[in-house]
Order: sequence, then C-alpha cells, then structure tokens
Amino acid sequence: MGAILALAVAVIWSTNSWLSERFTETTRVRAELRLALYSGNILSELQRSSVVPLLLARDPQLISSLASSEFSTTSARLISAEKEIEAASIRLLDISGRVVAATDRQLIGTNYAQQPWFVEAMRSRETVFTAAPRVTGGTEFVYSRALRQEGRPVGVIVVEADLMKFERSWAGISDVIAVADSEGRIILATEPRWRGLTLDEAMATRDPPSAIQRAFQLTSDWANAPPDAYLRGVAVMRAQTRLPFRGWRMISFTSYDSIRERVNAVLALEIMGFAILLAWVFYLMSRRARVLSARYRRESVELRALNARLSREIAERERVQKDLAVAEQTLAQSSKLAVLGEMSASVSHELNQPLAAMKTYLAGARLLLQRGRVVEALSSFQRIDDLIERMGAITRQLKSYARKGGEAFEPVDLRAAISSALSMMEPQLRARTVRITRTLPRGTYLVMADRIRLEQVIINLLRNAIDATRDAPEPQIELMLTVGETAVLSVRDNGPGIADLDKLFEPFWTTKKPGEGTGLGLAISSGIVKDFGGRLTAHNAAGGGAVFEMQLPLYSEDPRDGSRAAE
Repeated sequence: MGAILALAVAVIWSTNSWLSERFTETTRVRAELRLALYSGNILSELQRSSVVPLLLARDPQLISSLASSEFSTTSARLISAEKEIEAASIRLLDISGRVVAATDRQLIGTNYAQQPWFVEAMRSRETVFTAAPRVTGGTEFVYSRALRQEGRPVGVIVVEADLMKFERSWAGISDVIAVADSEGRIILATEPRWRGLTLDEAMATRDPPSAIQRAFQLTSDWANAPPDAYLRGVAVMRAQTRLPFRGWRMISFTSYDSIRERVNAVLALEIMGFAILLAWVFYLMSRRARVLSARYRRESVELRALNARLSREIAERERVQKDLAVAEQTLAQSSKLAVLGEMSASVSHELNQPLAAMKTYLAGARLLLQRGRVVEALSSFQRIDDLIERMGAITRQLKSYARKGGEAFEPVDLRAAISSALSMMEPQLRARTVRITRTLPRGTYLVMADRIRLEQVIINLLRNAIDATRDAPEPQIELMLTVGETAVLSVRDNGPGIADLDKLFEPFWTTKKPGEGTGLGLAISSGIVKDFGGRLTAHNAAGGGAVFEMQLPLYSEDPRDGSRAAE
C-alpha cells in the first residue's frame, strides 16, 4: 500500500505538469486561430461595404433625384440595396449636408454638414472611411463618397458598416475581445466600458487583485505558467494579431479556468483510479474468506428457493391442465348450443314473411269466394302455392347459414329479382301508404347467384326501409339500379338514419323493440351477398335517411368459346 501511495504521488505530479503545459499551448493556439478568424470577418465586412459607395455614387437615378429634388422612391431603393449587402444603414445627403433619403426614415431631414465624413467626402474624389464615436454610444464605421454631376458634387452617399454585430457574437464566448485603432484607442470590445480607452486605461478600470486574492489564485494555478495579465482578478493569457487595415490590432484575453478544469478532470480520474486500486487490494486481503462463506450460503438459499418455485409451478401447471380440459368440454357444448340457436332464429326470421303473406292471401281468397269471384280466388291460391314452394326452398337452405356451400348458382336477372321481391312485399306495402320509386335501366343484367337467396336479401332491405319510415310523415323508398363494371342496387329511405354503423351487420343487434326483430336479417343478408362475390354496405344519406348498397359482379358470356364467366 505504501508503494501504491508513492506511485500515485509521482504519477499525479508528472501528469499535472505535462497536461498543464500541453493544454496551455493548445489554448494559446486556439486563441490565435480565433483571432485570425475574427480579423478575417472584420476585413471581409469592411471590403464589402467599401465597394457600395462607389457603385451607388454612379447610380444615375440617385444623381437625377438629387438634381431634381425628387426623392419619393429613393429611400425604397436604398432599403433594397441595404438588404442585398446587409449594411447597418445607407444615407443620401444633398450638397447642404441634409439627409434626403435613408434606410432609416427617421433620419430624413437630419443635417450632418459638420460631420468629418461629409466634409472629407465633399473634398475628395475617392471613397472616405471614418470611424467616429456614436452619440448613443459605440463607434460608427462609415464609408462616404461624393456624387458628382458634370464634375460638380451634388450630394454624398454614406454607407455604415455593421461591425457591432461582431461584438454581439463575441459576447457569447468566455474570452474578452478588443479591437484598437492605429492610435491605440479601443473601437470594438466585448467590454462596453473599454470603448474609447487605450488598452492600459481599459485594464486599469478593474481593481487589481488583493494579496489574499492573488495568493488564492496562485494556489489554484500552481501548475500554470506565469499569467500574462489579471482581468477582474483572474489570471489570463493574452493573444494579439494585426489587421491589415489602417494599423488596427485585435487583442484577446483567455482565462486559465478551462485549462485548470481539463487538468483537474484528468487528475480526478487518476486519483479515483488509485483510490479504487487501494480499496480493491484491501478488500482482497481482508474479505476473501467471508466472501466465499457468503457465496456458499447465498447459493444454498437460492437452490432452496428454486426448488420451492419449481414445486409450485408443477402444481400450478397440473391444475391449469385440469381446468383446460373442463373448459374445452364446456366450449364444445356452448358451440353446439349456439349453432342450434342461430338455426332456430334463422328459421323463425325467414319463414315469418311468407307466413304473413299467406295469411293475407287466404283472407283475400275467402272474400273472393264469398263474392263468387272464383278466377281471382284461384290466382290467390296460386300465389299461396308459390309461397309454400318458397318456404320449402328456405328450409332447404338452412344449412347455408351454418356453413359455406349450398345449391348451385345460376345466372339471375336483377330486374326480375327486384320485381319478384316487390311482389312478395305487396301485402305489407298495401297495409301502409309508402311511395316506392324505382329507377331501373332497360335491358337484362345477369348476376351469378341463387335466385331465392338473392330475393331474400332484397326483401330484407325493403322490410328494413319500411320499418325505418314508420314514423315519417311522407314515407318514401327509392330503389335505384346502376350498372357499370359491377351492378349496384341502392335502397334509400327517408327515415331517421342509422345511429351505429359499426354494429349494423353484427348478429342479434337491432334497433327494433323486443319481439319485433331478431337482429339477424342484415347479418344473414351480408353473408349471402359475400357468397355471391359481392358486398353489402350502408351509410347515412346527406339529406337524411339511410342508404343500403348491394354490389354484385356482372355475369357475361365469353364470345370466343360460349362459356359463361362472372366479371
């Protein structure tokens, strides 16, 4: 352990010296590179702004506006130029020094006849650069040039370079940046109090650190090189570069805090590593036996817990297997009862309409026989016979409601199926005043289907429409057949519409009162239409009421070989 402590002191001392020297040099190089970048930005801004007065001084529109004293559009032209070059401001002065146009319209009318940049521009034929203090604070960097007409000056164009934006960008970093002119006066600085002072005066504006502060500073920076200066009582390194413009200089002051933080971070890791090493050695020397004993006890407890958990899982699995066998038997019995219930409900629903029609026809036939109208009575008996045949066909189709498959499909005329369904619904339609509107195209349109089941779907849709219009003052039902790539039969009513479209085709779901419906009509109809290769949909109409659409593929005969196919 003594050897480890001695090694730790030696490593930490050498690491601190080497890293401090290396990070100090790296920080100094970065500061110099940063100054080179900043100076390049300043020169670029100055060069770009210096060209603008030369171009604007030759603008014939500006010259003619000065000659004619017409400046209605001059400010707008200057604003456009300012946006293109991103200058701070542009002003146009007449020969008396009065601002006649400017990007800042509040300056129009201001007189700058006594300003040096105006006086020098009027005397010179070249572009004049002036750095003068602002009234509101800071420094104004101005390029000015006289506009001449026939060799005589008629005004001055003034372009202000926006160097203050660099101060705002420099303020976002930890360094202190200053720019001094050829006389040593600071014209740009991240410290506002430095502007207009020399560098020595600016440094003297801050009180030097006291002896106690300096002692603490030297203690915290014990591995740093002697500082170049103290700024706000903090040791800093100084970097300087010259700008190739009028003898300007740029100076930066960078604190040693970042260097100390980086060195201390590495030293902290080293100290932590040696502390962990010491703790680990001590742990190995004093706790080895107890660790082994604790490991054996822990493994014994884990094995007992694992054995108990396995026993519980085995018992639970046996119980679940027994419950699963009972559930399988219960589910099989429930499935059988559900099938029987569905078939009974289907028989009751499908035979209800033919029985009601037969009752009506028998009553009519009785009246006809009493009145001696035998021929008409025989017609009623013929219809009753057709209904009996239909009931027999319905009972033969009960298996199709429980599983796929049924009687063979054949080409069925949709117009004939609609007419047959309306004939079936004739007794119910006579019992109420319902306006039926049929819009059917001429011709024969065949679909591949079972005629009885297709008519049953149409009857279900008509019956639902009749029930929906029960409370309507003027009940109306519209049947429309449209034929394109497929045949679409629409049944529209003017009832209250459908409240829940999502549950519409679910079995045993109905909006009717108990005893008036089983909720199977639309579910069975949707299944029948799917067996035909089509689909049954519903939606609420825009003007009120519900619309049911049955879409079926058309049947056509292939002219090449005479075979029939469904489109």
